[in-house]
Amino acid sequence: MQHLSRQQLVLLVLLTVVWGVNWPVMKFGVTGFPPLTFRTLCMWLGLPLLGGFLLWRRVPFAIGREHWRELAVLTVFNMLFWHTLAILAIQSLSSGRAAILGYTMPVFSAVMGALWFGQRLPARAWGGVAAAALGVVLLLWHEITALSGRPLGVAMMLVAAATWAIGTQQMRRTRIPAPTLAMSFWMTLATTLWMSLLAVLFERGDWVAPNPAQWAAIVYNAIGVFAFAQVVWLMLARELPPIASTLSVMFIPVLGVFSGAWWLGEVLHWQDWAAVALVMLAIATVLWPSAKPAPEQR
Repeated sequence: MQHLSRQQLVLLVLLTVVWGVNWPVMKFGVTGFPPLTFRTLCMWLGLPLLGGFLLWRRVPFAIGREHWRELAVLTVFNMLFWHTLAILAIQSLSSGRAAILGYTMPVFSAVMGALWFGQRLPARAWGGVAAAALGVVLLLWHEITALSGRPLGVAMMLVAAATWAIGTQQMRRTRIPAPTLAMSFWMTLATTLWMSLLAVLFERGDWVAPNPAQWAAIVYNAIGVFAFAQVVWLMLARELPPIASTLSVMFIPVLGVFSGAWWLGEVLHWQDWAAVALVMLAIATVLWPSAKPAPEQR
């Protein structure tokens, strides 16, 4: 466990708001618009902003050739799978429930960390994982019937969550001697090129000009997600223990559910409110400072 600094806490709150609200924004943006093209436009607009921020902060872009392979692996698991599968899945799922499925990532991360990466979790961390998992189940309570008719969308979101969990574990353990901002830029550039290729191959015949509302969603993603949230997440994933950096963002799907309900008119039930309490409990288990051991008696 690790106590968050004031700066990390502020960044985490902003990250939660930006990413949570983004789920209904994405759902709105891809309604009647090719999803891969939507994501591609967001990334091409966000990439220059990220690059300009590096220039303004005088962050070096260079990453040694000997680290390119590791950077490529980090890109695949942190960004390629996630951005491709999530934007395709949200077409067939409600925005809030897509967020819930995507944020099963902390549960995957905790289990993978314990089984594959030798991460030892204290009892209260497992309690947080259990509370988060139960919260996800409750949030999906009224969606089981609907989701059973959309197995591909569910499968894509779960695969995206699992690969993102692996990427988070890898990001924590990377020894690439480069600033996280520089790594974020090159990972975003590679993912932008990948999404552009997919959009050309599979959606070229469906291309239309975005309407003003769709442009607003694209700009929100470009600035909020790719120039800010994605970078902040990679920084937190690299600085904090995996269990803290993952469970600490579990409030994002809750915000996604409630913002989607407010915007899209989805009905909320008691299970949604109970899930909020469980997710808050999960966050507390990993962020609440541990008690200091009592001094030895002589």
